[in-house]
Amino acid sequence: MKTKLILLTLTVALLFAMGCSKKSSVIEKENYAFVQGRAYDDGNAVPRAAKATADLAYEEVGAAGDSDSLSVNYPDAERKLIKRANISVRVENLDTAEDSVNALLKKYVGYAASSNIQENSRYYSLRVPANYYDIFLAETGGMGRLINRYENTEDVTLRYYDLEGRLATKKELLKTFQAYLGKAKTIEEILSVEARISDLQYEIEGTGIQFRNLANNIDYATIDLNLFGPVTSSMQNQNLTFSERVKQLFGSFGDFLSTVAMILLGIVIYGIPIILLLGLLFLIFFGKIGLAKKLWRLIKS
Repeated sequence: MKTKLILLTLTVALLFAMGCSKKSSVIEKENYAFVQGRAYDDGNAVPRAAKATADLAYEEVGAAGDSDSLSVNYPDAERKLIKRANISVRVENLDTAEDSVNALLKKYVGYAASSNIQENSRYYSLRVPANYYDIFLAETGGMGRLINRYENTEDVTLRYYDLEGRLATKKELLKTFQAYLGKAKTIEEILSVEARISDLQYEIEGTGIQFRNLANNIDYATIDLNLFGPVTSSMQNQNLTFSERVKQLFGSFGDFLSTVAMILLGIVIYGIPIILLLGLLFLIFFGKIGLAKKLWRLIKS
């Protein structure tokens, strides 16, 4: 009898636990359906916990996009890369080089985001379709003597798909709250839902701007092009790169050494004979021969 009583108690406890688990599962499914915009109102007031449930679910969805593993979260994702380069070229004619840049932009459907025109230099920030990046960069480098070239590629795949997912989630939440707005029964519920709708619209606008800017940087590579004209005597110290200034410094030092060598050579070729000649004249007039002394004595006598 005691054994049967224990078994009966365990059976009742097991059934109770299964019932609680089933109820919890139903609640979770209903909350998830609310977040995805499939919840419905059976005539009752809008649940006061709806906003908190939606916010919590949204935070969980957003956190899923923070993983460092691209293959886990986006197994079929296409790589999203931002390409940027900085190139400096010295050309013989700046006007001709500028015409070449405009022709390249027209050929590869690009545009100049900004430009800075100076007396002996041109600076451009060029945007070109990413699929033409390599060939465009090669052709700009061929316009003259390459001074410097720097390239950078940033992988923004995770950020791109994370923003895309967050934007889609916020739009679904917005549809859900808009659907609940017509079912609200009290002023308090209406104001609460409208406030959440306003917040979501603001968040969607901000996230949308970030997503569009990122997509634009992916679709169009940025090339900062610096064109320098030929170095003239009047602009010898202007528009020179660091490497050119170093070369100029050593070139000036070489010129100095050449000048010193020429002076020493001149002293050897011309100075020594002049010194010898002066010494000889001194001996003739004032030395042992003393012509000047003898002439002075004749005049005096």
